[in-house]
Amino acid sequence: MRKIKRFSLAFLLALSPGAASFASDAPQALTTELLKKELADIPGKEVLVLTVDYPPGSVDPVHRHNAHGFIYVLEGSIVMQVRGGEKVTLKPGQMFYEGPNDIHTVGRNASNTKPAKFLVFLVKNKGAEFFVPTK
Repeated sequence: MRKIKRFSLAFLLALSPGAASFASDAPQALTTELLKKELADIPGKEVLVLTVDYPPGSVDPVHRHNAHGFIYVLEGSIVMQVRGGEKVTLKPGQMFYEGPNDIHTVGRNASNTKPAKFLVFLVKNKGAEFFVPTK
């Protein structure tokens, strides 16, 4: 059985280029890797499946994924937006998509009192970072 990796978004940011540019007092998201699998019939690509737990008031920095991202809300309510797109508030059972060239400008828990949780499916280049802080 594969060990589940748990790490905070703050830890990932500390490992990423430009990490010093993000400082926030907001509670940090907790990311759990569920699956990473090479896609044998799509050379150079892999799928990464994660859950993200947003504590109340959690806010992501502006970032990109360089991947096709499919977000499915499990619990609570989240607010998502990519540059040039419409800001949306999502509830359990709703989905959000962001493409490999999108800049994720808004990612946050819609509530300051209740947690939120969502599932993320990323189709990305094999071995590439899945979270890249940007402006």
